[in-house]
Amino acid sequence: MARFGVNRERWRGCSGWHPVAAVAFCFVAFTFRTHAERSKPNIVFILADDLGMQDVGFMGSTYFETPHLDTLAEQSLVFNTAYMYPTCSPSRAAILTGQQSFRTGCYTVPVLEKGNSIDNIFSRWTVGAEHPVYAKSLNEAGYQLIHLGKWHIVGPNPAMETAPPFKKKLSQPKNGDLSWLAAHRTPEIQQYYPEGRGFHENVGGTWWGDPARGYDQGYNAPGGGYAAPFKNPFITEQENDEWLTDRLTSDAIHFMERHQNEPFFVNLHYYAPHRPSIPRNEEWLAHFMDKPGDPATGQGLGSGKQKQEIAAYATMVKSIDENIKRITDYLDQTGLRENTVIIFTSDNGFNGLQSSNENLRGAKGHVYEGGIRVPALISWPKIIAPGRSDEPIQGLDFFPTFLELAGISDYEGTLDGDSLVPLMRGEAMKERALFWQLSSTYKNPPCSIIRKGDWKLIQFLKEGNVELYNLQADLKERHDLAAENPEKAQALLRELVNWRRANAVPLPPGSQLEF
Repeated sequence: MARFGVNRERWRGCSGWHPVAAVAFCFVAFTFRTHAERSKPNIVFILADDLGMQDVGFMGSTYFETPHLDTLAEQSLVFNTAYMYPTCSPSRAAILTGQQSFRTGCYTVPVLEKGNSIDNIFSRWTVGAEHPVYAKSLNEAGYQLIHLGKWHIVGPNPAMETAPPFKKKLSQPKNGDLSWLAAHRTPEIQQYYPEGRGFHENVGGTWWGDPARGYDQGYNAPGGGYAAPFKNPFITEQENDEWLTDRLTSDAIHFMERHQNEPFFVNLHYYAPHRPSIPRNEEWLAHFMDKPGDPATGQGLGSGKQKQEIAAYATMVKSIDENIKRITDYLDQTGLRENTVIIFTSDNGFNGLQSSNENLRGAKGHVYEGGIRVPALISWPKIIAPGRSDEPIQGLDFFPTFLELAGISDYEGTLDGDSLVPLMRGEAMKERALFWQLSSTYKNPPCSIIRKGDWKLIQFLKEGNVELYNLQADLKERHDLAAENPEKAQALLRELVNWRRANAVPLPPGSQLEF
């Protein structure tokens, strides 16, 4: 089938195309519109945790094994340039609300923040009810919705978050401490949980960032919360439980079985492959321990504990892949696949303690490409033409995409992203810049980022110094071109500053910048 990427200078419309390509494109566009007008599609939104851009085969890994995802990618629109925030809290807040970090107050995971309240704006953990999540609109449009897995947009103590800005970063209970649980079952805090935000069911979603928190030993616990028992108070333990990723997938399939005859939305946000790196089984672990590494990415190289860590991580990635097959098999066997949109992506770049990528600078937590680039694909059989797009997209784009897929045109809330439906139709999106606002310190000092065309500019907020990279020529971000190309740096900086000014983006108190 023809590959409809998004070289915007070439693919402007049907006119000027090769006749065969033009007919194919117009057929896909017509099919997309008529199908969308006829019925609401089911949506299965799968989000992995800390899965790097090249931690999957369809993005170039030869060490990690994802044959089922690779097959799905061959049937999908794959986004070569997909972005999130550098850590899970701001990414998940942005995905669920469609709003930038400065609106929700989520800049990074609160407990990871460093420094003082002069040089930082410490993050909120709980996303307030004034920031609706997409489930509310989809619920009102007739969808049946379930959330499974990591939630992370409620804090352990929302009452401590009522008066920002905070003098100190927020904290969390110790591993195994469930003293917060009784309060979290009350309506006052349940309003911040999935079922209080528009989902009909919640399996496993709470404030936890990883599944090991139910154990006193945390990451050192046998099984780390991935092997049963899970000790997650929002998952009812079952006798046949073995592995958390399997259990979440089973519950997702059971939900789809119960709602075959009405539109459903499955928010399947796996905890995996976030640390701790727990081998799915000894057979797979031995396989990856023996498998040669990939010199191009650095994946699977090393020995001893380093090899053990990445080999265990590889089994967790393989487990996700096996569960993707369970989902696609179910949809195929029931005839639901044709009217189901499947989206797969990750919440941030790879964790440098688990994986590696010599092709990118940085890792999870960094503002460089290794921290913010993720794999992403969208599948809708017979509707979306398989191919690859180089158009930069971001997590903020999913909320407006869901609205358009569901036929919702009267949403009045603030959305900072754009619907991806034009790309799904094989059309070009309007030209735009992507922005990030990180007002607290984790791996890098507070900064703002603009990505436009091939260029990326980072401005650090304390003194205003900038870095400029041409990502087309220098994906590794080795060469800061700010001094060599001051015209481009100034043009992007003006656009970035104007964006902050127009949106009244707050800056840390110690910043020397006016806007």
